[in-house]
Amino acid sequence: MVDVSDKAVTSRIATAAAWIKMSPETLAHVTAGTAKKGDVLGIARIAGIQAAKKTSDLIPLCHPLPITKVAVDLTPDANLPGVRIETTVKTTGQTGVEMEALSAASVAALTVYDMLKAVQKDMEIGGIKVTLKDGGKSGRFEA
Repeated sequence: MVDVSDKAVTSRIATAAAWIKMSPETLAHVTAGTAKKGDVLGIARIAGIQAAKKTSDLIPLCHPLPITKVAVDLTPDANLPGVRIETTVKTTGQTGVEMEALSAASVAALTVYDMLKAVQKDMEIGGIKVTLKDGGKSGRFEA
């Protein structure tokens, strides 16, 4: 792990995005709430939050961080068609939360896939990226 002990404790935020493409018929199950496994967006939101909190357990050299906020927003998009995912993670610490935001977005997308794979197996996950990082020595990054 990188030694962050000399870094200043600052407020830090990161946002990330992802999407999962599916057929309009599969998306209809999401919007109508008719998926056999239950509330696709609600369960994916919880999975994303859990992933952010467990990032240091998943990514070997990540520091465990005292996360102060995790938000996972999943929005059905008929133009995709599919679901767009945006995550926000905040902390006050000595290192950033980009990996936590990326983990949240990735696991939320994987959970949507899991919830709907009985309906459609060829869904596509993509667009996983950091869209904002602020705080710390390197300052602000915005995609």
